[in-house]
Amino acid sequence: MARSRGFTLIELLLATAILATGLAIAFAALRTAGATVSSAEAMIERTERVRIVQQFLRRQFGNVLPLAFARDERTGQGIVFEGGRDGLRFVAPMPGYLSRGGPHLQSLRLAPGADGQRLEFEHVLLVGDELIEPDEPRPPVVLLDGIAEARFAYRTLDERGELADWTDTWEDAGQLPLLVRIELRFTDERMRWATLETPLPLGFGRVAAPAVVAPPPRRGGQR
Repeated sequence: MARSRGFTLIELLLATAILATGLAIAFAALRTAGATVSSAEAMIERTERVRIVQQFLRRQFGNVLPLAFARDERTGQGIVFEGGRDGLRFVAPMPGYLSRGGPHLQSLRLAPGADGQRLEFEHVLLVGDELIEPDEPRPPVVLLDGIAEARFAYRTLDERGELADWTDTWEDAGQLPLLVRIELRFTDERMRWATLETPLPLGFGRVAAPAVVAPPPRRGGQR
């Protein structure tokens, strides 16, 4: 009767090599799958952040108040809105869960970031015609980063009562624009920003102010 033949050393080495290769492929597939999931989660998180930022901005623009936060030194006209291509300033209440109640001078601006530009937000409490600076300086809040380019624009009515063209600079600081637009493109082409065009309900409120210059900002607690 013939005896059964065992595996040779070469056959065992080949089998071990095949098994090791299979395990390596399996681990590589797991790593790839994990990286894909992580990338997808990061993309979902950033997309959700864009949605939340747009929602926040719509809310703030919808609550803009025609309150002067500074004075034109030459004319004494109250400045209620400043707007340029790279940023803007206005007065509106802050959500109660983010800050103290009352009107705040709020600023949006583009600033250099690690990956392109970033959209920064700041706010300072406005009491009467005085800006109450916090005791401890606060860094700006980064709403969005990784911005390739962005542009602010403003629109109002012309002399005939019709919508005028969009402009990069808001010239009439004593009056609110009727509409604000923010166009934005990310460095990551997978990210999308739906052009934000939102009205300012009090877009025609003017401030009648005496010819005085606003006092310098005060620190909280000082009177």
